[in-house]
Amino acid sequence: MPRSILKPILLATAVAGTLDILAATILTLVRGSQPMGMLRFVASGPFHGATQWGSQGSLLGLAVHFALMAVMVTVFMLAASRWRRLLEKPLLWGLLYGLATYVVMNLVVVPLRWPAAFPPSPLSVATQLFCHIVLVGIPIALIARRYLRRRSAFA
Repeated sequence: MPRSILKPILLATAVAGTLDILAATILTLVRGSQPMGMLRFVASGPFHGATQWGSQGSLLGLAVHFALMAVMVTVFMLAASRWRRLLEKPLLWGLLYGLATYVVMNLVVVPLRWPAAFPPSPLSVATQLFCHIVLVGIPIALIARRYLRRRSAFA
């Protein structure tokens, strides 16, 4: 991967990943649950027994969260470096990308792993859409524009 695209990938992963996990933590606390349990649940996606792994499972959940975010960010950055049009209207493309990440995560990934989690409530859908659009998609698109607009990502 070219170095010129690595910096925006790392920055967008850190920003969007942090915003998203903070929102998840706040929502978990509002619901009266413990953030460490939420993180173990995240880890249990790829690691089925992680809900029983204590603090190690929670740390693994945080790593899984940021790994998923890095994939989401990398996909957008590579697309934006190829289709420069994505950099022209970051709010529009961030909104659309946030919607796309919502669809992939909540209508494909989560139901495949946890079929009993569906159908989601209208409040859950609204909350997830907000997080994916405002806290993930738009920051990723703005960072892509900032770092990729003036030069080729593969220069």
